[in-house]
Amino acid sequence: MDRIDAMRAFITVVSEGSFTRAADRLEMSPQLVSKYVSQLEQHLGVRLLNRTTRKTHLTEAGASYHLRAQQVLNDIDDMESQVGDLQTEAQGLLRISAPVSFAIHHMATLLSEFQQAHPSVGIDLQLNDRKVDIVEEGFDIALRIGHLKSSSLIAKWITPVRLVMCASPAYLNQHGTPQQPEDLRMHRYLRYSYMELDASQPVHRWLQSNSRDGISDMISNNGDVLVEAAIAGAGIALQPTFISGSAIKEGKLQVILPEYEPEPMGLYAVYAHRQLLASKVRSFIDFMEGYFGVPPYWD
Repeated sequence: MDRIDAMRAFITVVSEGSFTRAADRLEMSPQLVSKYVSQLEQHLGVRLLNRTTRKTHLTEAGASYHLRAQQVLNDIDDMESQVGDLQTEAQGLLRISAPVSFAIHHMATLLSEFQQAHPSVGIDLQLNDRKVDIVEEGFDIALRIGHLKSSSLIAKWITPVRLVMCASPAYLNQHGTPQQPEDLRMHRYLRYSYMELDASQPVHRWLQSNSRDGISDMISNNGDVLVEAAIAGAGIALQPTFISGSAIKEGKLQVILPEYEPEPMGLYAVYAHRQLLASKVRSFIDFMEGYFGVPPYWD
């Protein structure tokens, strides 16, 4: 018995719902599909499927084996795809969605160097801070920043993203430097409209509190604008260091409440499928891995 062929036959029967449809998909006879599944059951010593004349149903053992077998086959497909990529030049148009400020500050050199390494790949970079629908909008890959929730998409962690509270020295001299998160109620917050605040973190809790003495905030959907406003003395910003880092190093901004710094987020490369991943996508993901460093160069 070829165990891989038997596993693939079993997985296909489950996904198609019948031996006949599985045989059509695998381009073999229903008798051979049935033989593969029976041999697999004999090898394992358990029944994987309960068969009727019209339907097949997973047994408890079959459900458990199905999950592990699917992962094994995915890993095999990934390995073969990677080996095949060594013989296939990355080519075609690579459509990327990326956050506005991150792309402006940190992607131009990366893309230039990637195209030098892969001259047959064209780049279509679209900047947007909203979460695009990769499949519906036709993107090959999206860069996202945050604490990603589970989804059907595949996410590759690239590098950590620090968030720091910062304000200009002039603002702090005039309004005082917060020593505790509750001191934020006396200050104007330069709010990034796409940021999801986590009430379990003290700084976030006070920034979204209703007891902040009625001081009006400034709100924008662009982090660069908020950092520039902070430099101009407009208030306190909570922004990633990939935007604010240079101003902090130059003394234009001062980090406050460092002991309450929120848990770092992550920069992720998100894409739709693991199987048969195009060479252009895999090459870009591999190129990004380690490119920014850990910690990243802006820190």
